[in-house]
Amino acid sequence: MKLSELTAGQTARVAKMSGLSNEVRKKLMVMGVLPNTPVTVIRRAPMGDPLQLEVRGVSLAVRETIANDIEVELQQ
Repeated sequence: MKLSELTAGQTARVAKMSGLSNEVRKKLMVMGVLPNTPVTVIRRAPMGDPLQLEVRGVSLAVRETIANDIEVELQQ
């Protein structure tokens, strides 16, 4: 499942990041988006882009095109 497919309030664990440039991947990793890290979707902007996420207690905004390249596993 892609991170962009989650709805507000859903939590998932990052499985892998594919299709991202090394620069974008490094920036996400510095912000705490790492494999096996829980990510919660807080909300989407009114037009759907960007997504507001919570990762390790920090709020981040991520564009939908980037979220499409992050695979996640839904948490129960």
